[in-house]
Amino acid sequence: MEHIILIFLCLIIGFLLQKSKDFPANGYVALNQFVIYISLPALALYFIPKIELSTHLFYPLGVAWVGFLLSYLFFTSIGKYFGWSRKLIGCLIITGGLGNTSFIGFPVIEALYGHEGLQTAIVIDQPGTFLVMSTFGILIASLYSRTVTTVPVIVKKILFFPPFVAFVTACVLNILKIDFSTEFQIVFQKLGSTVSPIALIAVGLQLKFEKDSKHWQFLGLGLFFKLMITPAFFYIFYVLVLGQKGTLINVSIMEAAMAPMITASIIASSHGLKPRLSNMMIGFGIPLSFLTLVFWYWIVTFF
Repeated sequence: MEHIILIFLCLIIGFLLQKSKDFPANGYVALNQFVIYISLPALALYFIPKIELSTHLFYPLGVAWVGFLLSYLFFTSIGKYFGWSRKLIGCLIITGGLGNTSFIGFPVIEALYGHEGLQTAIVIDQPGTFLVMSTFGILIASLYSRTVTTVPVIVKKILFFPPFVAFVTACVLNILKIDFSTEFQIVFQKLGSTVSPIALIAVGLQLKFEKDSKHWQFLGLGLFFKLMITPAFFYIFYVLVLGQKGTLINVSIMEAAMAPMITASIIASSHGLKPRLSNMMIGFGIPLSFLTLVFWYWIVTFF
C-alpha cells in the first residue's frame, strides 16, 4: 500500500511544484540526470550480482526483449501509414515498449506470488527491461531525435551511458560470483531506491492537463498497446500456443501488463521525443494500470 501512496504523492508534489516560484522551471532536468547518473547504476550494482542464471529464464526475459521489438514493429508500421513524425513514433516505441517492471512490478508481484515470483520479476527487470532501456532504448531515442547522429556517436552514447556501464560491471561480478561487501550493498540499495520518487516528481513537474491537447489520441493508443495488447500477445504465445503454465509464466504475463517505465519517459524527454506525451504516458498510465492489472490477474489465474 505504501508504494501506491508514494506514487501518487510524488506525482502530486511534482505537479504542485510547477506553481512554486522558488522551484526552477527546468528543475526536472537535474532530477532526471540524477536518476540516470546515480540511481539507476546503483540499482544495477545491487541486484545483478545476485541473479542466478539458468535456461528457464528465457520466458521472463522475452517479456522485455520481444516486448520492445513488438512495440517497434507496431508503432513504426502505424506511424508510417498515418505519416506521423519521427519524434512521435520514437516516443511511443520507447514508452510503449518498456514496462515499469521494478517500482510497480516488484511490490505487486511479491504481494501476489511471494518470494518465488519476486525472483522472476528481478530477472525480467535487470537483464531484461533495464538492459533493453540502456541499449535499444538509447538507440531508438538517438535515431528518432531531432539531432543527426552517426553510428560512432550512437555507439559511444550506449557504451558510456552510466546505467549500461554499471550493468556490464555488475554482469562481470555475477559471472565471477563476486558481490560487494554488505556496507556497499546497503549504500547501492538506498541510492537505487531513489529512482522512482525522484523520477515521479520530475514527471509531475512536466505533467499538464490540457483538454484540447493533440496528444490524447496518441496517449490512448500508447496505453492500450502497453496495458492490453502486449500482455495479450504473451498470454496467447506462452499459454495458448506453447502450452506453458505456472508461476513463472503468470509473473511474466503480469510484468508485461505493467504501466510504462518511468525511466523510458526520461529518455524520451531528454532526447526531445514529445516530452509532454511521454510524461502523460506515465502520469495517466500508472493509475490506469492498477485497474488493468486486476483484469490480467484474473485471466492468468482462472484461464
